[in-house]
Amino acid sequence: MARLFGRILTIASLALTLAAEASAQESAPKPSSTDDKARMEAWQRASTPGDRHKKLDAIVGTFDTKVRSRLDPSQPPEDSVGTSVNSWVLGGRYVEQQFEGTMMGEPFTGIGYTGYDNVQKKYVSVWMDTAATGMMYLTGTADAAGKAIAGRSTIWDPVSGKPFPVESKLLITDGDHYSFELVGKAPNGRMTKLIEIQYTRKKS
Repeated sequence: MARLFGRILTIASLALTLAAEASAQESAPKPSSTDDKARMEAWQRASTPGDRHKKLDAIVGTFDTKVRSRLDPSQPPEDSVGTSVNSWVLGGRYVEQQFEGTMMGEPFTGIGYTGYDNVQKKYVSVWMDTAATGMMYLTGTADAAGKAIAGRSTIWDPVSGKPFPVESKLLITDGDHYSFELVGKAPNGRMTKLIEIQYTRKKS
């Protein structure tokens, strides 16, 4: 009897809960067709590539690279060369960069994605490579001509294990050349160029 009574209470409680939820849904204002249309238009604007994306056409292609990196500010910079293959992906929303070269005499590969976020109204990018197990996320803005994109990020120092801010600059010189640099604060407090890459379009 006690078990039967308990089941009855459980069923009754569940029925009351469902009834309350149904009542709340019925009393809540239903979105109008105008609201639905505005919502769909907002999603359409957010997901459609535009002029800011087209500015990245200049960095699409296969490029020879000259890399100057300075991992230790107290040591001379290291120079190396590589190749970067940059392609539009996901319907012209992002440029995928596949990089191959060397670092500290060892093979080095990296993958990055750069695009423009219509909602944030900022350029966004993510980078990952074989010299780390983390990812670097950059957000930035461009000048009026769309030739220079300045970005900011935070990366983690593998020596101290602490994060530190960095600033980036992507500069489009012309249809066949562009550059990228990453600057961070050295232990002495001075801003130091950590890496600089010069890209030259490979001619077929």
